[in-house]
Amino acid sequence: MAKSRQLTLAASGELATRLELANRLFFRLYQCANMLHKTGSRAVEAEGLTTQQWAVLGALSREGAQSGISIGDLAKYLMVTRQSLAGLISRMERDGHISVATASRDRRSRMVTMTASGRRVWQIQAQPKIRAYYEQVLTDFSINDIAHALHYLLKILENMQRLDDSEPSAED
Repeated sequence: MAKSRQLTLAASGELATRLELANRLFFRLYQCANMLHKTGSRAVEAEGLTTQQWAVLGALSREGAQSGISIGDLAKYLMVTRQSLAGLISRMERDGHISVATASRDRRSRMVTMTASGRRVWQIQAQPKIRAYYEQVLTDFSINDIAHALHYLLKILENMQRLDDSEPSAED
């Protein structure tokens, strides 16, 4: 009996440690997201961009997205709702960074493309500042450190995605 009680106590201690570490990890992720928004937006504010707009332009600059991407696919890629993307898209269209047009294949779908002005802002003005921002934030990270961090963040993201896919969303 004493041995099984010791195992139970050890397991509950491990569980408590795991939960405490998980709490710290997710709180740090929360803080990182907030600081990315704050300091990242500051890095590109002279271009009139926020981190959300930076993410949209980055998504539209990818190989295969240059001829346009549907709003639904863009929302999936950025892992945001269509509703939260709508205002952002409107502001970026107003600022001349993107254009939105009805898809030729599916008249119900709207396609988002980066404009020439958006490409100029993205490639010439924002990219050098984004690279400098990355260098400042990752200054004491080796390539190996960055690869490991990316690996673990992708594992967390995959598990979150699995959790999200198993629950009905408000959009469904």
